[in-house]
Amino acid sequence: MPHLALYTFGVLKSPLADPGALTREFYETGDAVYRKIRGYPGYLGHAVAADGGRGNLFDANWGAWGEFAVPVWYGKGRTVETTALAATLSLWAGLRPAFDAVYSGPHRAALNRRRDWFERSGHPSHVFWWVSGGVIPTWRDGVSRLEHLHGRGPGPHAFTFRHPFAPDGAPARFEGIEPTSDQGSRA
Repeated sequence: MPHLALYTFGVLKSPLADPGALTREFYETGDAVYRKIRGYPGYLGHAVAADGGRGNLFDANWGAWGEFAVPVWYGKGRTVETTALAATLSLWAGLRPAFDAVYSGPHRAALNRRRDWFERSGHPSHVFWWVSGGVIPTWRDGVSRLEHLHGRGPGPHAFTFRHPFAPDGAPARFEGIEPTSDQGSRA
C-alpha cells in the first residue's frame, strides 16, 4: 500500500540559535505541534536526528531519512550559529490525515503565526509525493520534489494539497480543498 511523503521548507527570519523571544516561541510551538501530530490517525513518522541537537541540521545523523539537504534557493548559513531554516520530512497514510493534522489544532495556530517567523518567498513551502509501502523518503527526495514543483508546477511527481494526485497518477480531489490556479499553497 502506498504512503504519502511530505517535505516542508521555509527560511526563518532569524537563525535557529538566536536567543530571542521569537525563536524561543518558534521552538515551543514546534514542540507542541509535533506532540499533537504524533497522535493523529494516519501519521506514520517523521525524520528525527539521532543526536536530537537543535540547529545542527546539516551535520546530524538522520538515519534512514538520509543526509540533510536544502533547496538551491536557500542562501543563509549552514552552521549551528547561522542556520535559519525550518524543514520537516514526514510519512502519512494518505492526504486526508495529513490535511487534518496540518489544518487543525496547534499546527493551524502555528500557520497563523508563520509571517512572524518566516521570510516571504515565491517558492512553494511544501510538497507531497507517493512512495511504496515500507519506503522511507530522504531529505534529498524532498528537496528534489520541491524544486520540481517550483520549476514545473504540480503533477503526479510532486504536488500540493490544492493540486493533489492519487497513487496511480490521476488527479485527485478530496473534500475541504478546491483546486486553484496557483503553483503551490503556502502551508
